[in-house]
Amino acid sequence: MSATLPTSSREWHLVARPHGWPKAEDVALREAAVTAPAEGRVLVRNKYFSVDPYMRGRMNDVKSYTPPFQLDHPMEGGAVGEVIASNAEGFAVGDHVLHGLGWREIADVPAKRAVKVDPDLAPLSAYLGVLGMTGLTAYAGLFEVASFKEGDAVFVSGAAGAVGSQVGQMAKLKGASRVIGSAGSDEKVKLLTEEYGFDAAFNYKNGPVRDQLKEAAPDGIDVYFDNVGGEHLEAAISSFNVHGRATICGMIAQYNATEPTPGPSNMALIIGKRLRLTGMLVGDHADLQPQFVREVAGWLASGELKYQETTVEGIEKGYDAFIGLLRGENTGKMIVSLV
Repeated sequence: MSATLPTSSREWHLVARPHGWPKAEDVALREAAVTAPAEGRVLVRNKYFSVDPYMRGRMNDVKSYTPPFQLDHPMEGGAVGEVIASNAEGFAVGDHVLHGLGWREIADVPAKRAVKVDPDLAPLSAYLGVLGMTGLTAYAGLFEVASFKEGDAVFVSGAAGAVGSQVGQMAKLKGASRVIGSAGSDEKVKLLTEEYGFDAAFNYKNGPVRDQLKEAAPDGIDVYFDNVGGEHLEAAISSFNVHGRATICGMIAQYNATEPTPGPSNMALIIGKRLRLTGMLVGDHADLQPQFVREVAGWLASGELKYQETTVEGIEKGYDAFIGLLRGENTGKMIVSLV
């Protein structure tokens, strides 16, 4: 156990269910008392926490693959921090751990849900992104769900984001014939081609996605990694070669819609092209974790795999970071720093 513990911690609570775009009055930053951890638990001073698109769905009171956030309770999400008190075997004060109780300064974490991480292997924030859930999402979604093989042409939407930027680079490292990305600004497009090695990229705001994709991939695509949905999915179906495969990872284009959003109008092409569209949840691929960390840590060490983070400083700005993420203001992983 640790000698002197803080007496309170600030944490973000959901206080109202958003309708459409989340608003400032839907949440509140509140003080909570800190007590010593019970048996089998550790107290963690969070250093960084993650904000992710899937959290928008958890604000709704609907049954889904993960339970909704409870009103007047702290929200949850990936976080990494330092153990400041331990009442659990195998965890000592000073250990660094990854866990799922973000959105707060101090987390009281069940030891069985904490994973030790090595700050010497990579910066701590990397365990929330390139070496964490987003990195594993890219790795599993490309290699297992989409059955990527050498020579495939790959299209990635949301390609400058935490997942998309890794998908494109991993595809190149494994021998893709061509990698195309879409992003929401000319600066991000430049980043994709000049920094991340994409063969082509376009700003989806500059014209119809279908037309820009056809120009960027004149020979069609074999794999589509979908983070956006909507117009992007329709464009991918149009550009797919026979036996194309899509990993449906996210549909951020419609997360804040208040009316039903139309699906692709060209679904009939799925039949003739014998396409495979598969939804994915990263939690189904935990068995890949050791292989993923080993391979990706090697790519990071060699400099073959690059990543960026957008860091927002201070717990007070945590909700602003989340809204910024939904608006596409991040490049790479969006991180809230409490250091």
